[in-house]
Amino acid sequence: MTAQQFASDNYAGICPAAWEAMRAANEGSAVAYGRDDWTFRAADAMRAVFAHDADVFFVFNGTAANSLALASLCRSYESIIAADVAHIETDECGAPEFFSNGAKLLTVPTEGGKLTPGAIRRIATTRDDIHFPRPAVVTITQPTETGQLYSLEEIRAISAVCRDLGLKLHMDGARFANAVAALGCSPADMTWRAGVDVLCFGGTKGGMAVGEAVVFFDRALSDGFDYRCKQAGQLASKMRFLAAPWAGVLESGAWLDYAGHANAAARRLAEAVAGVPGVETVFPVQANAVFLRMAPEVTAALRDRGWVFYEFIGGAARFMFAWDAEVARVDALAADIAAEARSGAASYRQDRV
Repeated sequence: MTAQQFASDNYAGICPAAWEAMRAANEGSAVAYGRDDWTFRAADAMRAVFAHDADVFFVFNGTAANSLALASLCRSYESIIAADVAHIETDECGAPEFFSNGAKLLTVPTEGGKLTPGAIRRIATTRDDIHFPRPAVVTITQPTETGQLYSLEEIRAISAVCRDLGLKLHMDGARFANAVAALGCSPADMTWRAGVDVLCFGGTKGGMAVGEAVVFFDRALSDGFDYRCKQAGQLASKMRFLAAPWAGVLESGAWLDYAGHANAAARRLAEAVAGVPGVETVFPVQANAVFLRMAPEVTAALRDRGWVFYEFIGGAARFMFAWDAEVARVDALAADIAAEARSGAASYRQDRV
């Protein structure tokens, strides 16, 4: 077994609550294609968590969840307003455009990946002629790709401008659990009560082997979504194995405990390296991500020590923490960062003598 890494929360294994639910679901046979008791139970658990009679669908991955959800909210000649570093723009290989049959992504330059009502209004009202793809949807990522959170007030303000402009509001919640745990609010307050129409609720990053949930708070918007899933290869024949883990984590409340642990690990690293010479925290640490700017020789030395991480947003080293983050391993990373940064600073001073 290799030492734990923090390059991605996708590196983690299956959390105990999901594992136990899958084991239980594996006993005996069940009706296929989502007509089984586990799928009904998971959907009901989702509705209970959100205190809303939502329409719930389970798909294999986040790319499909976001792309199919957005496709259901706009026509091929319309557009989707997103932050410039939104995952659907930078990491989905054109899937939203593909599944919507050509809808265009309109990206907005942002500070740390957060859209503002003013920016949404500007891009949505720039043109209204037939030669421009008509805006139909706004998508926000909670937490953002930089690990920052929209406050409930910010979501409500975005929702208000969406309603004013006749736009739907979609939330990419790949790490939705981390956002709820960090803000200490109810899932309902962060979504439908704040004006969100559709949520893509991440399960994989929350500790499942595979699987995301698409939650339509307005059932009218989900018309035909089951057909979209089938056409896109997202209708699992043995749906119980996608659904059961959701029942396991939601009914037990473990989903929030796991997210809280991941967030605490991120804070632990950030606090441990605060004040270390040559180490800068680039974005506020608000959920389970830490972005550190370090000298190239420091990042190279960390890799030589065996650490794995990405540098794809602003050139900063990104460290992501999952439900299973080992405290001792977090401390080891912090110690290595501090040692290499101080060594690099000492070498720099020596060279200047």
